[in-house]
Amino acid sequence: MDDIARFLKRLQWGAVALAALWLVWALAPILTPFVLAALLGWLGDPLVDRLERSGRSRNVAVGLVFTLMALLITLALVILVPMIERQVVTVVEMMPKLRDWLLGTGLPWVEQRTGLELRGWLDPQRLIELVREHWQQAGGVAATFFGYVSRSGFALVTMVANAVLLPILTFYFLRDWDKLVERVGLLVPRDHLPTVRRLAIESNDVLSAFLRGQILVMLALGAIYAIGLSVVGLKVGLLIGIVAGLISFVPYLGTATGVVLGLIAAFIQPGGDLTLVLMVGGVFVVGQMLEGYVLTPRIVGDRIGLHPAAVIFAIMAGGQLFGFLGMLIALPVAAVANVLLRFAQERYTHSRLYAGDHVEVVDTGTTPAAALADADAGRDPR
Repeated sequence: MDDIARFLKRLQWGAVALAALWLVWALAPILTPFVLAALLGWLGDPLVDRLERSGRSRNVAVGLVFTLMALLITLALVILVPMIERQVVTVVEMMPKLRDWLLGTGLPWVEQRTGLELRGWLDPQRLIELVREHWQQAGGVAATFFGYVSRSGFALVTMVANAVLLPILTFYFLRDWDKLVERVGLLVPRDHLPTVRRLAIESNDVLSAFLRGQILVMLALGAIYAIGLSVVGLKVGLLIGIVAGLISFVPYLGTATGVVLGLIAAFIQPGGDLTLVLMVGGVFVVGQMLEGYVLTPRIVGDRIGLHPAAVIFAIMAGGQLFGFLGMLIALPVAAVANVLLRFAQERYTHSRLYAGDHVEVVDTGTTPAAALADADAGRDPR
């Protein structure tokens, strides 16, 4: 009867979890500002706590951090958006040169080494003209965005509502973050409190390493690549640097993408030569060395434990299930799931199911392999 009761209890919790997932899926279109605000509140809470410990009131500390966040976001939008739009215009202007390079150099080089017929299959002329047509119709990044929004009244209302809600929700999350954590802690059954507290601390460490740390690494790499490529004379260096930095959360993907785009841009840029190509490659070599030996070890560390394939799968699965919201929460959820899986593995390797009849399962700090070895050593040879 006890086994049946335990099974029914677990079945109930499973049903609750499935209902929660369905609710998130159903409410995904309106959850984005809440998730973003919670993320910003979590990111800013340590700074608020530090200011509070220095003698400032909670409201004053929240006001200072909130103002700092607003200034940084506003400056980023005001400075970067026009620069990126100019870079995109430059890319469009370079399209004919790219077409000539693909037909005359790039595709023949690949065909010669693979034996594939690519020029007729890819039809770069048609692809490039299609891209040029769309960009010319849009008139740039800003025109594309606002043109799309203006064609949909509901999208416009949603965008305005999210823009208004985000700062308000962020302020409340910053102000009440510690209270929210405390109230959630009060709901945990007392028998499970030590385990839940341990998992919460490990999850927070992993999320801190990834979100706070990896975001800093991404920003630093984006700045290094963008400044370096611009200094060596690459006309679209800012755009390529930002793209390479933003996708650097997947190891080597940002660098590989940046190298490919940077070298192609260097080849087709008017006045580009071998010197420019070598300097572009040098920028990414320096950036990769700084990431591997300075940025990641000092800022992120090795606490994340997510395989690159798991990172890619998490983002794709999140986007497939919940759209933009899913992509937003995919990596934090994957990081926490990794902590829970390690905990489940630990419990399993200390269970009788794993050890069988070879050893009495007692949590003495001895590893399962060592316990089994001790049991085998003491077994009657008959």
